[in-house]
Amino acid sequence: MPRTTTVESSGCPPLRALTFDVLGLIKVVEARGGQNGDAAKVVERWGEPDASKCVLSASILDRESRPLIGIARKSGSVEIISAINGDLQVQIPDLCQPEDDSIVGVHLLQKHKSGSSSRSCALLASTTKGHVRMESVKLGKTPEKSVRDPSPTVWNVCGSGNILCSKVSEDENHALFGGKGPPKDNLGIFTPTWFTCATFLSKDDHRKFVAGTNSHQVRLYDISAQRRPVISIDFRETAIKAVSEDIDGNTIYVGNGSGDLATFDIRTGKLLGCFIGKCAGSIRAIARHPELPVIASCGLDSYLRIWDVQTRQLLSAVYLKQHLTSVVFDSHFRSEAPAPQVETAAEEDKAEATPVKRKKEHRGTRKAKSKSSKRSKCEED
Repeated sequence: MPRTTTVESSGCPPLRALTFDVLGLIKVVEARGGQNGDAAKVVERWGEPDASKCVLSASILDRESRPLIGIARKSGSVEIISAINGDLQVQIPDLCQPEDDSIVGVHLLQKHKSGSSSRSCALLASTTKGHVRMESVKLGKTPEKSVRDPSPTVWNVCGSGNILCSKVSEDENHALFGGKGPPKDNLGIFTPTWFTCATFLSKDDHRKFVAGTNSHQVRLYDISAQRRPVISIDFRETAIKAVSEDIDGNTIYVGNGSGDLATFDIRTGKLLGCFIGKCAGSIRAIARHPELPVIASCGLDSYLRIWDVQTRQLLSAVYLKQHLTSVVFDSHFRSEAPAPQVETAAEEDKAEATPVKRKKEHRGTRKAKSKSSKRSKCEED
């Protein structure tokens, strides 16, 4: 069964995270909380192992009704699935040719062109060659009945070089794309150092963003002031691989290729502290929970780790067997019932080697669940 690690702490609060890996598997990890908190555990696996379906990027449309997840795969396709049960909602095949291009970022947008309808969303995807595509999707009861935008918006953001990362602001009016080489038509910021990851800094001011580089620097830019960085921070000796902003708009979390994880005050460039317990491999993703004071990190050591942002202590860790590429939080998760557990390592190996089919629940079981969980109502709609 998945190995878990805990330390002396107040325990892991109730939460739900979804991880994505190089074999295309999606694993649902939950912590049920309790008086002293519990370790996080794998409760579901979606998909079957296939290296061609490696997840390159993932994005969650985190909402109470019909939450969705956008997934970019190595094969060049993008999928939108239910965040509750993993059911496929729509597939966009051949968004790029994987032989000479690949998807580097996918983002689900709720406000743009889709209003507040839980049956619709918009999708923005970018590739290494700088091709960006945005289209709206109306979801049907089956993938075949979903309707895609017949006239998507397509443009190119890179004149030469490669795009390595992308990010959409919280208001969904701005997007940034980082990599190497000059931007198209000499617009934007150019630096000979590669941008390996980036994020918008403040939810109230989207002119500022933070970028991690391959030269172990973290840089703060204000595009309304100048093209040079406002602040540059050196962090250890390896490339920055993941960066995430805190909800306070002033703090960032940084992970590098050596497994170091730290937090900085971006206003001053001051190191606030390193998270206790070094990861064994490169950190590839960091996610801040929208409500709870925790972050999740994952990467090439195949562990999902949950950290307390105030004490920087490790709350729980789950070994997930494959190299992990991304992690997202489902912030509307509410837990009252005990979580199912994998019984033995042999059963898990069998599950990894064969397609995993999720059993359908009886209608009576669904009705019973709806009385104890707010989220079950989403599954019945």
